[in-house]
Amino acid sequence: MVFSGLPFLYFFLPVLLIAYFAVPRRAKNPVLLLFSLLFYAAGEPVFILVMLFSCTQAWITALLMGHPTQYTNSTVVGLPSCSASENPGMAAPTSGLEKNRRFWLIVTLILSLAPLIWFKYAGFFAENLNRIPGVSLSVPRLSLPVGISFYTFQLIGYSADVYRGRVPAQKSWLKLTLYVSLFPQLIAGPIVRYSDVETALAHREHSLEGFSRGILRFSVGLGKKVILANVLGEFTASLGQSMLGMWAYAVGASLQIYFDFSGYSDMAIGLGQVFGFDFPENFNYPYISSGIAEFWRRWHISLGSWFRDYVYIPMGGNRVSFPRWILNVGVVWLLTGFWHGAEWTFVLWGVYFAVLLVLEKLCQPVLMKIPAYLRRIPVLFLIMVSFILFDSSGIGDAWRKVLLLFDFSSPADPVSVYYVRSYALTLAAGMIGATPLPAKLVRTVTDKVSALRWVESLACIGVLLISTAYLVDGSYNPFLYFRF
Repeated sequence: MVFSGLPFLYFFLPVLLIAYFAVPRRAKNPVLLLFSLLFYAAGEPVFILVMLFSCTQAWITALLMGHPTQYTNSTVVGLPSCSASENPGMAAPTSGLEKNRRFWLIVTLILSLAPLIWFKYAGFFAENLNRIPGVSLSVPRLSLPVGISFYTFQLIGYSADVYRGRVPAQKSWLKLTLYVSLFPQLIAGPIVRYSDVETALAHREHSLEGFSRGILRFSVGLGKKVILANVLGEFTASLGQSMLGMWAYAVGASLQIYFDFSGYSDMAIGLGQVFGFDFPENFNYPYISSGIAEFWRRWHISLGSWFRDYVYIPMGGNRVSFPRWILNVGVVWLLTGFWHGAEWTFVLWGVYFAVLLVLEKLCQPVLMKIPAYLRRIPVLFLIMVSFILFDSSGIGDAWRKVLLLFDFSSPADPVSVYYVRSYALTLAAGMIGATPLPAKLVRTVTDKVSALRWVESLACIGVLLISTAYLVDGSYNPFLYFRF
């Protein structure tokens, strides 16, 4: 089941809203957990067992790991961990207890990663090892549990934060499982930190204002997905093989991926607001970036911050020698690429960005002398090339497409000319919509003319009706997150 499907919009969500707001406060978490599991089971029910296993082992090991304050003279529950030098009145954990905590951290990391490695990467590793002379491994053909990369990272982050003393271990299995399986962010992110929702899991407020803001945000995301991303996907799939066709494909694919990913994040954040949760922002107009590093501070923010906090900083971050910093960047981006999929194109995609970031760092003194608006042009080109690689079936296919961008022997073809003209308005809407201009315009108008706020409600209804028309018509409606 997906947010941009008719069963979700006209059956699952209305039934959930009625059930959730009809029950007393103490029953809201169980109702939300039940519906979240039903939402996930609408795909392949057997994979619920994988998710529940991951949640249960993380719950148990975190309790066994405990919180550093349990091993100190302080009895304040939830006190952040600190060293004895930072607080002389607090004794440091004994070495034996610390070893016990480290042991359970290692156990939960292994148990969290094992399903992800098996389902997502076992076939990839077996295929590539079979290229070694004398090696003949059976290649497992496994379906990938939807969202396994997202909830695995959430559980690893939770366990690491418990170990570091940033959050106490959650004593309620139901609350921890709800945190992981919460359907708005389960299959497509954002990667929500436990600390972001810890308080809301125990007690959260609901209001008509929060509900209306959530529905508005959901509607914006639905429009991005159905009206823009899906139509742009049809456009890129229809283009011919020429230089014009490939440039149109590069622009269209970059916009499609952005509106698809950010649209799902908007829908997730909106649904979270409806049920009293504040999820972090995941996109911040990345295509206005004047540098690659800035782009990654704006694109898939929750993933970038996860790798920063749980991989990059523990490795030393940028507070190391320059060669070691290059290694840190290479490891982070190799893992980032591999996280997106078990294919060499994704590995190369990660390496591509690692190289760009290192080069940008080296050239920073020169780049800063160039006006930001001029730097945006090469940055956009490099990002478009990255999405050609991201969207290709193989490295050879990606290389062929990149070369076609500069194939002056085939400047245009009739098919591409026809579709560029036919989809010109959609492309223009996508380019403008990928900037802050529409949001600024809406805010300016509604702030100055408060009487026009009711227009937002009409806009929500309009987006829902138009999206429904597209979906009833059986339009192109892919789910890009199956690989994650």
